[in-house]
Amino acid sequence: MMRNTILLFGIIATFAIAMFGLTILPKMFIDEGVKEPTYFTPFEVTEGHRIFVREGCIYCHSKQVRAEGFGADFERGWGRASVATDYRNLLPHNLGTMRTGPDLANIGARQPGRDWHYLNLYQPRAINEHSIMPPFPWLFEVVSEDARPGREGLRLPEAYRIPGMKVLPTDEARYLVTYLISLDQQIAGVD
Repeated sequence: MMRNTILLFGIIATFAIAMFGLTILPKMFIDEGVKEPTYFTPFEVTEGHRIFVREGCIYCHSKQVRAEGFGADFERGWGRASVATDYRNLLPHNLGTMRTGPDLANIGARQPGRDWHYLNLYQPRAINEHSIMPPFPWLFEVVSEDARPGREGLRLPEAYRIPGMKVLPTDEARYLVTYLISLDQQIAGVD
């Protein structure tokens, strides 16, 4: 009986010391004057993230740039290594596991133009003829060239133009592109 009591006491003491050493003690040394930055996520970015998840983009694109020395991400120019604050305020956190397509963690810095993103979503082969990315035409509206005056359609290459028609992004396409452009590690302020 005495051995069981000593064993139980040892287990509890080990747990208590570990808890104190790993959680309470570090908190005591953190400067209380340092506050976490407040992040604001606009509606368009949040909605674009929802569409990104719904359309299954995460199955082919990761959003996690590995540190230098842990792969070729740095040499590919994908940006700095990802940090925890890059994934703040967007649920679910979808880092991704596949790299069938390029990593999107810093796509907003690499491709800041909306036109490029619209064209890539509507017809990826218009940008890269060997692309295996599927097109997302349901995120666009094909209307007569006379419809909606003042709104210019996508600048499609000749092979993808529809005579007498123009292709306009829907609200969902605009939200998704806003989200993709927000994936800019230079703006995050972490170097």
